[in-house]
Amino acid sequence: MTDHPSLQPYVDAWTQSMEAISELVTSLVEGEWNGRTECPGWSVRDVVSHIIGVECELLGDPRPIHSLPRDIYHVRDEVSRHMEVQVDVRRHHTGPEMTSEFEYTLIRRARQLRNEKRSAEAEVNSVVPFGPRKLPLERQLMLRAFDVWVHEQDLRRALDRPGNLDSPGAHVTRDVFLAGLPKVVAKDAGAPPNCAVVFDVSGPVEFMRTVRVDQDGRGTVDSSVSLGPAVTLAMDWETYSRLAAGRVRPEAVADRVKTEGDADLAEAVLKHFAVTP
Repeated sequence: MTDHPSLQPYVDAWTQSMEAISELVTSLVEGEWNGRTECPGWSVRDVVSHIIGVECELLGDPRPIHSLPRDIYHVRDEVSRHMEVQVDVRRHHTGPEMTSEFEYTLIRRARQLRNEKRSAEAEVNSVVPFGPRKLPLERQLMLRAFDVWVHEQDLRRALDRPGNLDSPGAHVTRDVFLAGLPKVVAKDAGAPPNCAVVFDVSGPVEFMRTVRVDQDGRGTVDSSVSLGPAVTLAMDWETYSRLAAGRVRPEAVADRVKTEGDADLAEAVLKHFAVTP
């Protein structure tokens, strides 16, 4: 238990997803580590390597000294390059090496979090999903719970072992995604002033939210019902999370998304739906 109750929900969500990932990968045979995930360019091994690498950096371990190959197509900027080093350095590790390092890293980080004495507002280092930066500790832990849940789902889909769509990490992820909706609608999709876009999500994590664009083009999100919205988008939670995490293109899940209203605006919102880099 941390010293600050506001941090504990994020620690609990992180712990649950990390332990679920550990259970998922412990029994994998060597070939399964190479299975492709929806995370662009990454295999099962790569996703686990990424999680290990991030947690090691947050523990204060030195970053590996490693030169990336020039032909990794999904490395497009300094943020992705930073993250790829921890992945590429482990690409030839065996399954037992991966599971052993993951377990050891989980034990170390869990101990660190149990002994956390800093305040929720303390500025700390963060790594993902938006690159190295300073963040309040509470925000860092929220993003860690978010990141590991999204990657847990990457692994579950790759291994055909669905589950935990309604876990604590799923609810943290919902909140992170919802915080990005005003930008998606008002700025990225260019919704006109004085309109509303409704998101109706069903399934294990169920919610309805309205993004309202004011006369100055600024967006806000709330849970009140909108009468006569410009667009209503209805989908299940898993589809919402895949789209918002940039794991799938809108056309690939068109049969799972129902749209009403302005077709052009609906298309623009879906085109810019991903809130992760």
